[in-house]
Amino acid sequence: MIDPRADVDPRAEVAADAEIGPWVRIGPGVTIGARSRVDAHSVVEGPTVIGADNHIHAFCAIGTAPQDKKFDPQAGQSLLQIGNGNTFREYCSINRGTHGGGGATTIGDDNWVMAYCHIAHDCHIGNHTVFANNSTLAGHVEIQDHVILGGFTGVHQFCRLGEGCFTAIAAIVVRDVPPFVIVNGNTARPRTINSVGLRRRGVDADTIARLKRCFRALYRQGNRLEQALEIIADEARECPHAAAMLKFISASPRGIVR
Repeated sequence: MIDPRADVDPRAEVAADAEIGPWVRIGPGVTIGARSRVDAHSVVEGPTVIGADNHIHAFCAIGTAPQDKKFDPQAGQSLLQIGNGNTFREYCSINRGTHGGGGATTIGDDNWVMAYCHIAHDCHIGNHTVFANNSTLAGHVEIQDHVILGGFTGVHQFCRLGEGCFTAIAAIVVRDVPPFVIVNGNTARPRTINSVGLRRRGVDADTIARLKRCFRALYRQGNRLEQALEIIADEARECPHAAAMLKFISASPRGIVR
């Protein structure tokens, strides 16, 4: 399953049923799991662990060194960890972590990352996300489950994007985006609750209505943040999704989009 024109380091561990295309470079310290596929001209550097059923399309650069001038490869762990069932389209680049940032970049399961996307060092990506073309994450960004990034979205370092949020095309995110919220613009501003995404995931109408009340309290009624959080806390008593929103906002170190 390894094309004879590929360059696979003998210290790499490649599953017997993984597919490695022509002119691929697999470096030492790389592990590639069952049924994963790496297409022509891609480079995978280590330490990188790639799980099962992933597809890395042509010309990707996976597990390369962090784009951080302070990075010292001798200072400590620098790892990329990728789960199962992910797709990375053409020309994606994903950097390993840095010692100062926790040592690892992590990507979960069933993520769809389109062409020319960049995931920088020490980012942490959940499950079931979609990155449209040219989405770019700076270092130390957290993307929770079911997030969708519109094409050309840029996310500032250390930002967090909460579960199920959505960024419109070319959004520039410089603060945390609460769960289930749609943002757009440069800089990104909140617009509404991601009702379509919630319905597609089977969330009931009552929960969506509660989240819309939370959104209005947070952004439309002129409340101070403390007042809005009190209203959200009332909804959170009977709504786990509102509870997730409350927890996310309360733990935001850099503040939320406003």
